[in-house]
Amino acid sequence: MRKELLRGEQVIVITRQQPRMLFGPVLAFILVPAAAAFACAWIVKGGPGKLLPVITSDWTQWLVTACLAIVALVLLGYSLPRFIRWRGIRYILTNGRIVARFGMLRRGDWQVPLAAVRSVGIKQSLLQRILRSGNISLDTGHPGEAVLADVPEVGKFRSFILDAMAELPTSAGFGPGTVTDTGDYGHFAGPVDYPDAALPWDMREGGRDER
Repeated sequence: MRKELLRGEQVIVITRQQPRMLFGPVLAFILVPAAAAFACAWIVKGGPGKLLPVITSDWTQWLVTACLAIVALVLLGYSLPRFIRWRGIRYILTNGRIVARFGMLRRGDWQVPLAAVRSVGIKQSLLQRILRSGNISLDTGHPGEAVLADVPEVGKFRSFILDAMAELPTSAGFGPGTVTDTGDYGHFAGPVDYPDAALPWDMREGGRDER
């Protein structure tokens, strides 16, 4: 991110989505191999033949292979893609804009200048309230809303946004600020020119909000 900052821009916080979406994949990653190991041991000891006499020892290799194939299918087809999807989403707040980035192999992003944001709203489900996460919507006055989905510590993240908006220099070169489409995501369509004297923010990376 540092290499892609605009001149005079500083990162305030970087975070990912709340990791609750990994509960199922992690559970599958633990339980499926354990169950497969138990099943393979049962097969090798002749368990299937005791249940169905037609299953002879010649079936052992094929049954063990089927168990291993199921494990590979679950891990590679379910757990790994969801982990990669979670890992590839980042929300970045600087002293001039909000950036949402998606994907590790196929990448996309949308960006909103803070000067264009009129209001910052939070929506939470019951589970999100318990986990202290939520969806942040950014009203820019244009059709549609930019939404940061499932942000951890959502109240703190919004306070960072509001603080950054309050500290925007009056000479910031955002102009009216728009979000334009580039494929599936939006992209900020202009540079920011900050005078060096108008940079009150210190670098605030890390801590509980960088995941």
